[in-house]
Amino acid sequence: MAKRDLLLEIGLEEMPARFVTDSINQLASKVEKWLEEKKVPHGGISAFSTPRRLAVLVKDVSETQEDIHEEAKGPARKIAQNEAGEWSKAAIGFSRGQGMDVDDIYFKEINGIEYAHVNKFIKGAETASILPELKDITESLTFPKNMRWADRDMRYVRPIKWIMALFGQDVIPFEIAGVPASNWTLGHRFLGEKVELTEPAEYEKSLLGQFVLVNAEERKSGIRSQIERLAEENNWVIPVDEDLLEEVTNLVEYPTALFGKFEEEFLEIPEEVLITSMKEHQRYFPVKSAEGKLLPYFVTVRNGDHNHLEQVAKGNEKVLRARLADAAFFYQEDQKMDIESALQKLGSIVYHEEIGTLAEKVERVRKLANELAESLSLNPEEKKTVDRAAEISKFDLVSQMVYEFPELQGFMGEKYAAQKGEDAAVAKAINEHYMPRNAEDSAPESNEGAVLAVAEKLDTISSFFAIGMIPSGSQDPYALRRQAAGIVQILAVKGWKLELEEVIKKSLALVKESGVGKKEEEQVYDELLSFFKLRIKHTLQERSIRYDIIDAVLSGKIGSMASLIKRAEVLNAHKGEDGFKESMEALSRVLNIASKAEHPAAVDQGLFENKEETELYSRFLEVSAKIGNGVEEEEYYMLLVSMRPEIGAYFENTMVMADNTALKENRLSMMAEIASLIQAFAKVNEIVVK
Repeated sequence: MAKRDLLLEIGLEEMPARFVTDSINQLASKVEKWLEEKKVPHGGISAFSTPRRLAVLVKDVSETQEDIHEEAKGPARKIAQNEAGEWSKAAIGFSRGQGMDVDDIYFKEINGIEYAHVNKFIKGAETASILPELKDITESLTFPKNMRWADRDMRYVRPIKWIMALFGQDVIPFEIAGVPASNWTLGHRFLGEKVELTEPAEYEKSLLGQFVLVNAEERKSGIRSQIERLAEENNWVIPVDEDLLEEVTNLVEYPTALFGKFEEEFLEIPEEVLITSMKEHQRYFPVKSAEGKLLPYFVTVRNGDHNHLEQVAKGNEKVLRARLADAAFFYQEDQKMDIESALQKLGSIVYHEEIGTLAEKVERVRKLANELAESLSLNPEEKKTVDRAAEISKFDLVSQMVYEFPELQGFMGEKYAAQKGEDAAVAKAINEHYMPRNAEDSAPESNEGAVLAVAEKLDTISSFFAIGMIPSGSQDPYALRRQAAGIVQILAVKGWKLELEEVIKKSLALVKESGVGKKEEEQVYDELLSFFKLRIKHTLQERSIRYDIIDAVLSGKIGSMASLIKRAEVLNAHKGEDGFKESMEALSRVLNIASKAEHPAAVDQGLFENKEETELYSRFLEVSAKIGNGVEEEEYYMLLVSMRPEIGAYFENTMVMADNTALKENRLSMMAEIASLIQAFAKVNEIVVK
């Protein structure tokens, strides 16, 4: 079977770096799926991307589709033929629809009924005839933001400047937005030229000759190696932020790393400010000494070759110097600010028009944080720290530094609070209450910071739910999912016995007290519980907990987050053991029959009729007492499954649904008591056992 390589490249104006990786993944996936659907045999698929291009190279693509041999099923014989054996309209329509004739119909029996069938053969078309459909694939890509250009109706991430589409040496004929497919591509914007290809296999090598390294992973690896070389040559430590490295990789086509320097006097500015200025605004990598001290140097990556690097370095130094001079000015001006006057300004800053001002939010958070500190029985010094940290937690938002660099909120709060004479624990809690800031960030280290973080995040979530702003689909403008995940992480790491349901109720009560929202508190509470259960489910999935075990622990009360996670981990750890199936079935049997107890009452042991009732209830009371004294989740599980023999003997010798109403109600009440103990661990009848 003859084969050719296939190449598709979409040439664009420079795309935002954050769009590149997802876009090329989409294109490669769609092309591969399309080839499979069209039954076109092919070899390996390679994806290439730069800020100006998205490309896919498919090796050894067959010149023809696979032939199709398949059996098609039609109507039953009684519908396909009348009593005289004549073909019905249904049979004629069926055969025609398959491209066949009624003479091709035969009958096969399925489950005692004969059905009409035909053997269908479809010869594979020439691949070249269907390749113009790559136009549809190209147009189907989706992006976070699109734009129109010229007088075109098409919306795309950036204007399409050229399209290269080759099947072997042949150009695939199609056109998008007035741009026809061709056999040429463009090299580096300043260093390269237009280049024609005669074979798709020449793609990487040809563009490398035009100063374009199209393999994104090779570009990333090259940048990393160049940074490491600079660090080794200068005896530096250059921390490589992976997100920044990914962004820089998608900003350049031909990377060359170089370094520049700035005045040492700028080192008097807090390190976080300098690093933020370099990383967030200039995409520079900061430089440190072996001891971890920030040095007056930076590393940047040029989109070009090694020529005139000194001039490039000077240009970057000039830009950074201006940025740092601004930061130094803001920092100096902020020294004139006092905390109390900053707090007064919060009253004039609207947090959200339906929720109120920042000052009102701070007051709610302060009340909730104090309630949580009380529930956790923190010591007097910790409670004092929580209260003060909550009171001044947002004062840095009115500083010039945070206004210019919003990502420094919390960091500057800690710095400025310490400078103004606040206790070190208070300053630390101000910073920590934003943690975890993202999925990779850790939970707050101190109890005070953790309490404040939970209070602040939960107030935000509760307030927005109260006004009906609930995340849906991909829409989550206030990052409520991330903040809920942060709460789950903190509660799990801290191992607190706080019950999430109670914490949510406290928060909602304060939100209602402040007059936020018009929805019924009970409705908001139910919506919040469902929202948090989804976040917890995601957390458990990340810990490789099986889906049915997740359902089992989430079917009832959430309670303590740390306990819930441990219970899921215990069940997951035991699921493959001998006897697990039998133990879960015994406990599930109790839950299932207990569900019939409409009005459980106190168990009357005087109504027991056999020793199995007595033995099970005695064993239950023993287990319940041990659990009531406080046990770890592993022991809780072992105590529950230890009742399996008594449960088995009980059901073998006892009719729960007895004709005698008193006996039946008493037995159902006993089942309800045992079920309550089981369900406090997990609703085990949700677990799939085979």
